[in-house]
This record gives sequence, C-alpha cells and structure tokens, in this order.
Amino acid sequence: MKRTEITALPAKPASELEFALHAGRERLRILRLDLAAGKVKNVREMRMLRKDIARLETALRAKGQKGTEPRAA
Repeated sequence: MKRTEITALPAKPASELEFALHAGRERLRILRLDLAAGKVKNVREMRMLRKDIARLETALRAKGQKGTEPRAA
C-alpha cells in the first residue's frame, strides 16, 4: 500500500474498507498455502500484506466498525 493510499484510508467508506480487508485476508491465505507448497518467490509480500490488513482493521475501528471476526479460542 502506497503512502497516499494509507492517508486516504480514513476518508473511504466502511464498506469499501471491509471489502479490501476481506480481499487481503483471502490473498494472505492463498500465499500461506503457496508458501507451504514451495511456490512463493517473494516472502516479503506476506509481511507487507499483514501490515496492510492491520492498517485496514485500524481504520475500521476508528470508524466504529467491528472490522474483525470473532476467532475461536
């Protein structure tokens, strides 16, 4: 995520942030599966994606939205 995109996050509607969050989590899931299969060439992409997901969750929480799904303990 570029710096201009990061600064624009608070201005985006919650539905758009939730969609981006869902897409990011899905991409991370696929990357994890590919990593286990030995297909991933750029492991750094996973780190950047995790940070982007955290930024989206933070922006959603600032808007008063939930942003995360309950996780099993």
